[in-house]
Amino acid sequence: MNTFFMRAYGPQTYALMRMVTGFLFLWHGAQKLFNIPMPPPMPLPSFVMAIAGPIELFGGLLVMIGLFTGWAAFLCSGLMAFAYWMVHGTQALLPIQNMGELAALYCFVFLYISAQGSGIWSVDAARKAV
Repeated sequence: MNTFFMRAYGPQTYALMRMVTGFLFLWHGAQKLFNIPMPPPMPLPSFVMAIAGPIELFGGLLVMIGLFTGWAAFLCSGLMAFAYWMVHGTQALLPIQNMGELAALYCFVFLYISAQGSGIWSVDAARKAV
């Protein structure tokens, strides 16, 4: 029997993780597309701005609000896997060496979200309730 007190709050903590992850991710897209809240720290190729920016902005927004979450999170996970292997993985193998920890973490958090779906406190859940 698992008596750890947080077990009863699993759906709520998952929903918070989904919302916060989406919120944090969408700002990477806002930064690439609109220089909000500040310009990217280094110049990026235009194809990165055109492809990654919208996926980060709209994918993050969809994950955050819980709309089409599985597909949005899967796309975001793939983008982060691509970013890791094309940018960071060419520098060194380990994330601690190649500064790719954030990309790797986003990749697997989004992969988990894509497998779990929207959960509670989401637009998808509200649409099913109607």
